[in-house]
Amino acid sequence: MCTESCIHLTKENPVAFKSIQPVRRRLADEVYDQIVDAIMNLEIGRKDRLVQEKLASDLGISRTPVREALMRLEQEGVLRKSAQGGFRLHEMSDQEVKELYQTRAAIEGQVARILAEHHTEADLATLRETITKEENISSDSVREYFEANRNIHRRFVELANNRFLLEMFDMTWGKAMAFQLFATIQNVDLSKSLGDHMALVDVIETRDKTAVLEAFIQHIQDGFDLQMEGLHAE
Repeated sequence: MCTESCIHLTKENPVAFKSIQPVRRRLADEVYDQIVDAIMNLEIGRKDRLVQEKLASDLGISRTPVREALMRLEQEGVLRKSAQGGFRLHEMSDQEVKELYQTRAAIEGQVARILAEHHTEADLATLRETITKEENISSDSVREYFEANRNIHRRFVELANNRFLLEMFDMTWGKAMAFQLFATIQNVDLSKSLGDHMALVDVIETRDKTAVLEAFIQHIQDGFDLQMEGLHAE
């Protein structure tokens, strides 16, 4: 016999669905977000050590969600276990940096091919509008430059209309590790980090797939060279 929880569909036998109750966000996710924000705001640096018990005390919660958040960040490559106990920010090796930029080249190189062949005038206008808006930076904040650069590149990927490329882009750019690495560019010249995005739009407009791919790869190579210069200037 059907109870009040049954939902009557347009079929002979009703289906009994369980009512969905709103669930409060997991504490571990809240802790994770707070740690990531602190890294992004440069409140946590390479010399700092994150200790589970201290964090739990500061946050006024049990150690379990703190431990979950720290382990998640370790799995993502953002944190590493410290010899003194607790966790520190992971410092990427030159090889890891190279692999990160190779991944970007693979993702955005494919985006370049798609846009060269399938872009519209509206797409070009959107890209130019996004670049103009994002590059109007009002401060010398590392985070502002990072987010402007990410937002511009993400718009290119969005306009390729491939959700899998977009997911891979977000995975590459979305971690605190990516920001932490980017922050080293301030040791060289932060203003160079944006490069010439308008030139990428101009070459897309030509519909020359070879030229577009070469322009994107060179743009990413320039970013890698600047990144390495910043890392070794510390």
